[in-house]
Amino acid sequence: MTSDCALAGKTIVVTRPLAQARGLAEAIAAAGGQAMIFPLLEISASSDPRPLAQVIERLDTYDLAIFISPNAVAFALPVILAHSPWPSRLQPAAVGQGTVKALAAHGLTGCLAPRQRFDSEALLALPELASVAGKRIAIFRGEGGRELLADTLISRGACVDCVACYRRSAPASDGSPLLAAWRRGEIDALTLSSSEGLRHLCALLDDEGWRFLQATPLFVTHARIGENALNAGLNKIILSSPDDGGIVTALLAHTWSLSAKQ
Repeated sequence: MTSDCALAGKTIVVTRPLAQARGLAEAIAAAGGQAMIFPLLEISASSDPRPLAQVIERLDTYDLAIFISPNAVAFALPVILAHSPWPSRLQPAAVGQGTVKALAAHGLTGCLAPRQRFDSEALLALPELASVAGKRIAIFRGEGGRELLADTLISRGACVDCVACYRRSAPASDGSPLLAAWRRGEIDALTLSSSEGLRHLCALLDDEGWRFLQATPLFVTHARIGENALNAGLNKIILSSPDDGGIVTALLAHTWSLSAKQ
């Protein structure tokens, strides 16, 4: 089996928000598989645009601007740049490499970001964030985001403003497309990139769907998602790196492992 067709005959469910699903779907197709795009999160602008507008007015007073995700870039940066150029003294930072790429697409380079794990803990472990006393930091994130990053930076003496620039919500669709595909034997694996998406998935499924899910390999992009899946009663969990290539690599390794056992 060659690398360009290793996923031939396999259907992989991509559950990322619709705007972020294309890259992974194309990577799966390049490996010979078929992607079934079934978003478990819908992303929209924040219900209150005023906090973002207020921070933009004083953006040049900040020392560091942290973008939590590509969604934060998509919903904050165009508004920022439409108001004025990015301040030359303002250091951009990101939790993951996908966010770094999203910033670069808008011309922001030299981004501070972890190279290995891609979460708030990894960003906080960078030496540049060890001594932030007296610094002003803006965190662009979704509504209801984790408080670990802000709380830790505040404990280190920084002045932190959290700016909710987008919100996540449950998908408008029900679970019937998944259930129909499972009944036809067409789903070989499912990818998950958020614990919130996992919760929405569990809420969508009836008893039959839950049994199908328990029998389906679940590829998760963070150990925390895997722990939540395990606690929910799932056990066919495979951890991958969060980038498209890492997910496909994990899918390929799993497929080759199954082939070797046959």
